[in-house]
Amino acid sequence: MTKPKKKKSVDYGLLVVVFVLIIVGLYILYSTSAYNGRVKFDDEFYYLKKQAFATALGIGCMYAMANIDYHIWQKIAVWAYVVSLALSLAVLFIGDEYNGSKRWLSFGPLSFQPSEFAKLAVILFLAKLIVKKGKKMKKMGTLLVIMISILPIVGLVGAGNLSTAIIILGIGVVLVFVASPLYAQFVWLGISAGGFMAIFLAMESYRLERLAIWQNPEAYEKGYQTLQGLYAIGSGGLFGRGSGESIQKLGFVPEAQNDMIFAIVCEEWGLFGAAILIFLFLFLIWRFFVIAVNAKDLFGSLIASGAMAHMMIQVILNIAVVTNTIPNTGITLPFVSYGGTSVLFLLTEIGLVLNVSHLIE
Repeated sequence: MTKPKKKKSVDYGLLVVVFVLIIVGLYILYSTSAYNGRVKFDDEFYYLKKQAFATALGIGCMYAMANIDYHIWQKIAVWAYVVSLALSLAVLFIGDEYNGSKRWLSFGPLSFQPSEFAKLAVILFLAKLIVKKGKKMKKMGTLLVIMISILPIVGLVGAGNLSTAIIILGIGVVLVFVASPLYAQFVWLGISAGGFMAIFLAMESYRLERLAIWQNPEAYEKGYQTLQGLYAIGSGGLFGRGSGESIQKLGFVPEAQNDMIFAIVCEEWGLFGAAILIFLFLFLIWRFFVIAVNAKDLFGSLIASGAMAHMMIQVILNIAVVTNTIPNTGITLPFVSYGGTSVLFLLTEIGLVLNVSHLIE
């Protein structure tokens, strides 16, 4: 008598928190962007419609990835990394510039941010490379080779998008840390990565200027956005002004629907509402951790660990920038900030992790 096939398990905790973040994110985006939409495009739903379209595509990609065996991507991981290098190189020459940053490629009416694809490609590439190295991960030389292998994409992305370059480098550091037993030698690897970023920062004067603005935003015209964001946080108090009642989003915080959206969350929802949003992100990161620990093989564990590192680093950086804890790096808040490419690849990445969770007994 043949045993009935065991149904694939689904991590319902991960699935639920993702959809809660999607719904909450779209609501916050509408509340924050309605004024800018009316002023610039005579349509208060302009940003919401574009984000909802990208989110719908992302949910489709998430569903597809959740039902495709993740081991298939191990075979094309290197090619995905090569494509991300080519696209990032193309941005430098034929990319579209917006607000002084060249980060987008246009395909007809659609624009695409290759740096978002690069995050996913790096996760797959490093997972494949670490699995291939196996026991060699005990050697310091192997760790250095792995980190050096992602420096080209870090450099290409960092030329126009320092924040994403930091995230990619951070993903690499976390994956190597997870796979390597050399904790003492890992400290030196971390110092080397920090040194690389310090040199990278010093290569462009505007990056050093950001450090000066961070230390004393009142003294610089470019510190205006930071100050307005802090005013928004302070005026929200414990429970906020009320949903939709923000004053700072009415032109005081430039492009409030982008990097500084967390400041508007604090103004409208207060510290209590901001804490709830942070809790949702923490729950999402915890589910990634659980899946990584219980994955049936190293490749699956590294995919989940990479997604965890991506989400954790990006959320921390965004909140740290908005609160002026670190210099402004132009980083979006996942699921909440406006950005179609970002939400598309985030949901694709989550689909991968869901497929890893399918094989957990």
